[in-house]
Amino acid sequence: MMDKLSFTMENYLEAVYELSGESGSVRLTDVAAWMNVTKSTANTAMSILAQKGLITNEKYQQIYLTDAGLETAGIISEKHHIIQRFFTDVLRIDDGTADTDACAIEHVISGKSVTAMRDFLKDFSKNSKI
Repeated sequence: MMDKLSFTMENYLEAVYELSGESGSVRLTDVAAWMNVTKSTANTAMSILAQKGLITNEKYQQIYLTDAGLETAGIISEKHHIIQRFFTDVLRIDDGTADTDACAIEHVISGKSVTAMRDFLKDFSKNSKI
């Protein structure tokens, strides 16, 4: 089984996931900009993710998620979106604060809590429509 990723590595993996979109790939420059770091710092992170088998990253080439990377990043991203939506839709927190807080919380929240939030949001959405 894969070692647990640090919060920072989870954020880099999520950045690759969010930025890769339909093309399935992303450039190092875009990851560095998204994370607000230098290309050198982003490249170091990509090397770590590649060593863990989560991305393929050849020098001066596009970055692609592996199947394992796609699965892991999808879980992280889903947590982020559920938490963020709970904050904005239920608690009426502004988008920026909700996004920042969701990013911090997604790394430490249990799967049970995320599932409860998701289930609550389903009921909340049904009951909110008039």
